[in-house]
Amino acid sequence: MERGPPNMTVSPTPECPGYYSNNSTDYNENKSLFKRFLCYDRMNIPSLLIALLGLLGNGAVLWLLGFRIPRNHFSVYILNLAAADALFLCGSFLKSIHPCFGKFRDLTWVILFFLKYLFYTVGLSLRAAISTERCLCALFPLWYRCRRPEDTSAAVCAVLWALIGTLWLLSFVLLFTFYEVIYIFLIAGARLLLLTPVLCVSSLTLLLRVQCSSRRRRPPRLYLLVMLTVLMFLLCGLPWGVLDFMNVYFKLNVSCWPYDALACVNSSVNPLIYFFVGRLGNKRREPLREVLQRALGDEQELGGGTTNTPHTSNQEITV
Repeated sequence: MERGPPNMTVSPTPECPGYYSNNSTDYNENKSLFKRFLCYDRMNIPSLLIALLGLLGNGAVLWLLGFRIPRNHFSVYILNLAAADALFLCGSFLKSIHPCFGKFRDLTWVILFFLKYLFYTVGLSLRAAISTERCLCALFPLWYRCRRPEDTSAAVCAVLWALIGTLWLLSFVLLFTFYEVIYIFLIAGARLLLLTPVLCVSSLTLLLRVQCSSRRRRPPRLYLLVMLTVLMFLLCGLPWGVLDFMNVYFKLNVSCWPYDALACVNSSVNPLIYFFVGRLGNKRREPLREVLQRALGDEQELGGGTTNTPHTSNQEITV
């Protein structure tokens, strides 16, 4: 678990004399909230700024996929992933300003940490589902086109949200009823030991399949998008989860702010990846809606030679 509220663990600093001690009579209540925030948790300012930018990007993706672009099998995953990333960033933003909550700041910190854990795990699960589905699509394109149920994406997303929400409630109860060991092994450990290998194996398989097919034709945008998203998670998102597990299991007291900032980068960079992939090979200026639709609507398969360009009909596009 992340280190608790700083007033429980950190000694007084020259900049904020006596603030972290139990005897806080030296602290003047008439200080502004801005000064209190800077004095209390200034190292979280990078996370706060990154979270604000990420909320703008993910908000744009949610708006476009929710109201402006016809959804296909793949964009359903991206819509849910953008929602999970946006909620994670909201938790990071609120956690960065939790000193401003006054006497409720300790309780607020605990609630925000568990909410961040929930949305982080949902994001990891969705990334594993996306990578696994694209891997199956590359390895078994005929089965994927003919036998895949139409509502698979929506069903998988609903199951993941429900399952992880249940585990979140269970972890909350276990930690507050002195069953911390069960929480460590069944929930925090399962998240890393199950989801991360699935994500890595499916992504590596997809990468090898793309590498073999790229000798004959340019790989589809979807596969490039998936691999860039997974790469950013392994570089920026995974360290936060590993540190969380190690802090709980080994009773460490490691400062989390650099890893929290990296996790915010992971949740903020996905919209940039979508628009970057959508603009590949096209130098003319286009609305963001068309760029995003092109990134998520390329139906070229690695195993076949046909390409169906994206369209704007009201029917779902089969990916």
